[in-house]
Amino acid sequence: MAQDKEEEYWSKFAPTFEHDQEWVVGKTTVQTLIRRLLQEDDLREVIEFGCGTGTFTIAVAKNAKHIIATDLSDEMLEIARTKLEELKNVTVEKANCKNTSFPSERFDTVFMANLIHVIENPHEVLQESHRILRNQGVLLIVSATSYSMSWFGKMRLAIRYVRKWGKPPRYFRGGLSPDALSSLVASADFQVEEVEVIGDRIKALYLKGRKR
Repeated sequence: MAQDKEEEYWSKFAPTFEHDQEWVVGKTTVQTLIRRLLQEDDLREVIEFGCGTGTFTIAVAKNAKHIIATDLSDEMLEIARTKLEELKNVTVEKANCKNTSFPSERFDTVFMANLIHVIENPHEVLQESHRILRNQGVLLIVSATSYSMSWFGKMRLAIRYVRKWGKPPRYFRGGLSPDALSSLVASADFQVEEVEVIGDRIKALYLKGRKR
């Protein structure tokens, strides 16, 4: 099954995932994204898809009433539980972002970081996000990208990615532009409120949308 292969693929990177992520996209970029997330307020009931080992969960949790941090990988979740155990408003559990068991209109905010560009059918996760969000609920997406980087910068980023995580799949969207991400989100019936390119040498997209 595709889900099993996806889980197996990412699980093997769990022990060093946080360090590897910082090495691939740059610690400065990661910290810039965390600071940007800390500017969000009143996120209320949040679900995070693809939490990994919880790198960004801590920042989101500071302005949330409660956050359910989810991932497909048991190994990632085990590390996340240890890292986040002192945060009383965080629950860590396994879930498939394309087809969850949560009821419709359950959450105020859906958050995902570095997920939309590595899954085969991002429209499925966006549709599921729309289903479980309440009316006017918020969608937050953070996604590393090579968009607007120099040719040499793109090559260095690609080499670092391959060294840590292997050759990306054919559907990999490592160069998503603000317009492409906005179009993808809008196609799932979200209103895009803001989208920006964050970062200096290495870039990331930051998008905030709202359920129509």
